[in-house]
Amino acid sequence: MLKLRINNRKKFIFLLSLVIAFFYCLNLVFVINYQFDTPLDLTGQEQIFIINSGQGLKQIASNLDEVKLIRGKFWFTAYIFYKGWATQLQAGEYVLSPSLNIRQISQKIISGDALINEIRVTIPEGFTLKQIDARLAEKSLIKPGELLAKLELEGYLFPDTYNFDIDVDLDEIIVTMMDNFDQKLSKELVAEIQRQGKTIKEIIIMASILEKEVPLYNDQRIISGLFWNRIRDNYPLQSCATIAYILGIDKWIYSTEDIEVDSLYNTYQNTGLPPGPINNPGLVSIQAAVYPINTDYYFFLSAPDGQTIFSRTYEEHLANKEKYLR
Repeated sequence: MLKLRINNRKKFIFLLSLVIAFFYCLNLVFVINYQFDTPLDLTGQEQIFIINSGQGLKQIASNLDEVKLIRGKFWFTAYIFYKGWATQLQAGEYVLSPSLNIRQISQKIISGDALINEIRVTIPEGFTLKQIDARLAEKSLIKPGELLAKLELEGYLFPDTYNFDIDVDLDEIIVTMMDNFDQKLSKELVAEIQRQGKTIKEIIIMASILEKEVPLYNDQRIISGLFWNRIRDNYPLQSCATIAYILGIDKWIYSTEDIEVDSLYNTYQNTGLPPGPINNPGLVSIQAAVYPINTDYYFFLSAPDGQTIFSRTYEEHLANKEKYLR
């Protein structure tokens, strides 16, 4: 009987030990996740943190702790060892903040997300050379007006988001953007352009007009077909987008005086395509220029609500202008 009691007591102590160990482990997991996931200071300010070439995990952890970016070097070191990243920490200048947790700070350092030596700039579809110049100058990548001497580049600086080195020069910027243009203009597109007997220049000019005229791809393709038919018929394109380019002013409706401006880019006064692109079109507009939708429409207008109104005859077009633009 005594032996039975002793055995029961041992079982009880063993089970109790298991319960205690379970809750201890559960608490330990909570503490670890708290240390890994909770930033030191949610209101903390960004600062530049430098990791020099050759610095190891111990030094980096100490430096992070010293400048109050993490709660303690032990937890940073533990997380890096847990992930197996001890040999993957990359040198560079990082923008870090105590509002980031250990996981986030570690990920930046492991991925080499040191953008302090790079400047990100976005060039939207349809930006003109003048607008690209202003955007690059705003980012201190070039001097104002530096790009404007390169007028032959209008249309071929592909709109996209770029990361440029802070000490990049103009030639490098141009090469990067034009290389992007070459990559986006796929072999299939080039083959189709050649099949149609057109040139890349003609396509980019048309795409630049479509880019400015309407935003929707299907409407662009219909207008593309309409414009190519007008060129075939030696009928003026009458594109307000070209008038906007000449005047440097966007208007909802252009006056008679506006459309009589003397310029080779005036598609009211001249037939065919203008001599060059009027902006730098995106891929969708280029595709619309290459793949037009052929219809019996010959005129169109943009209504105040953004809808594109098509018509087959000039009389119908005049009626639509009276209906939608008065």
